[in-house]
Amino acid sequence: MASNLASGADPKLQDIITSLDDDKIDMLAATSVLQQRATDIRSQHVNWQSYFQSQMISQEDFNFIVAFDVQNSAKRESLLHSERHQCAQTFLNLLGHVSKDQTLQYILVLLDDMLQENRTRVEIFHEYANVKKESVWGPFLNLLNRQDGFITNMTSRIIAKIACWSHTPMERSDLHFYLTWLKDQLKTQENKYHMACSASPSIPQKKDKRRCIDIIRGANSILFGMSLEDATRVAQENNEYIQSVARCLQMMLRIDEYRFAFVSVDGISTLLSVLSGRVNFQVQYQLIFCLWVLTFNPLLAEKMNKFNVIPILADILSDSVKEKVTRIILAVFRNLIEKPEDQQVAKEHCIAMVQCKVLKQLAILEQRKFDDEDVTGDVEFLTEKLQCSVQDLSSFDEYSTEVKSGRLEWSPVHKSKFWRENAQRLNEKNYELLRILIHLLESSKDPLVLSVASFDIGEYVRHYPRGKHVIEQLGGKQLVMQLLAHEDPNVRYEALLAVQKLMVHNWEYLGRQLEKEQNIDKNPAGAQVAGKV
Repeated sequence: MASNLASGADPKLQDIITSLDDDKIDMLAATSVLQQRATDIRSQHVNWQSYFQSQMISQEDFNFIVAFDVQNSAKRESLLHSERHQCAQTFLNLLGHVSKDQTLQYILVLLDDMLQENRTRVEIFHEYANVKKESVWGPFLNLLNRQDGFITNMTSRIIAKIACWSHTPMERSDLHFYLTWLKDQLKTQENKYHMACSASPSIPQKKDKRRCIDIIRGANSILFGMSLEDATRVAQENNEYIQSVARCLQMMLRIDEYRFAFVSVDGISTLLSVLSGRVNFQVQYQLIFCLWVLTFNPLLAEKMNKFNVIPILADILSDSVKEKVTRIILAVFRNLIEKPEDQQVAKEHCIAMVQCKVLKQLAILEQRKFDDEDVTGDVEFLTEKLQCSVQDLSSFDEYSTEVKSGRLEWSPVHKSKFWRENAQRLNEKNYELLRILIHLLESSKDPLVLSVASFDIGEYVRHYPRGKHVIEQLGGKQLVMQLLAHEDPNVRYEALLAVQKLMVHNWEYLGRQLEKEQNIDKNPAGAQVAGKV
């Protein structure tokens, strides 16, 4: 299973996966809260004798754990060679019967260290489960419900190792449960981090000159029931736990069948939601790495921008000061062009990047010197592809991409000439673009987006004869009229113009109907004769 790292065994992915192997990730993470606490826990000692005397563990489990819990790695290796079955049984019994958090933490660190020493040891648990005809995952998944953050995150780390290093893939229902937990944990840790950051202090330079914001943050920390120092510590810890969750995802998403399961639990939206918020560059890198490995699957690469991945990553790229973040974003963009089998999708991705000002960022990056040759290669590749797409770009392609991105602005396509030539094309694909415009009227909070969307609705009605009827059927008229009361004057102005166009269209229709009825009343006989002819 571990060899199944990527769809199509892409050599570039294989090279980078090798350079970012799990033991090296652990070395890089040595200063994280999880690793620091694991180091502290290793220095503790569990009185296994007391557990045995109180009959909380059996004689066999006591004998094994006492013999295993030693510093000598050669003795541990010899014991595991002779008592593989007992090893799995003892650890699973301890995890299932010990309730004290401190002891559970120690057991998990012991188990994680055992797997880290030799990743083939994950098979010990699968062999035991097969003999017992039990699921290997149950005891571990149950621990994810514990309240202690270290226990849940260390358990998650062990699950990821067993799932990725074993030849036996994780079963569908257990996989769904675990990936859902990771996704939810990512959201929870993000929320905790933002809450703690709002409570954490900005230390004033002089004690007698505290700013208002410092006083407010201090009050927040009191309201949250923690000191200023504790608020800072909690912010740091929760940020590190985000990194721990992200590391598990980095491992899991290297395996193709796990990627589709992650997408099915709405994982991509969660990654992008966290990336859209304020997270540090390390979390940015880890989560974009997850998106990158997902794009090695052609089907996922084709669907990726439906989640607005290009606009979000383009924003991060424009603000990025870390080379590792820049490098991984460029790698995602390259995959979004190279990996889709449908060339039309690749073209749409190029247009989306142009729309999000990626060419401008590439021009800036071309002036910088990078140690990594891959970065230079990706910049050159993307620049060439995006410039070619600009040359082939029709105004309707540009408009379509802008609408689909949800980032409307007063670009050249919002002109009368464009609407005279293209209004009817908004009816294509069951009014896809119109539906997006109307959705933006309902969901967007950006005054610029609302202004431009209102203008476009008005122009569509003005240049397409049945436009008023279509807009009413799709629920757009009511939404435009609601914007007449919007707080932003530009939104009110564009909404008013759009409503006027809707009404004028109606008056012209009524005028034609009245004129027709008057002609019939004046000459009913002539109408009949004309009908016969």
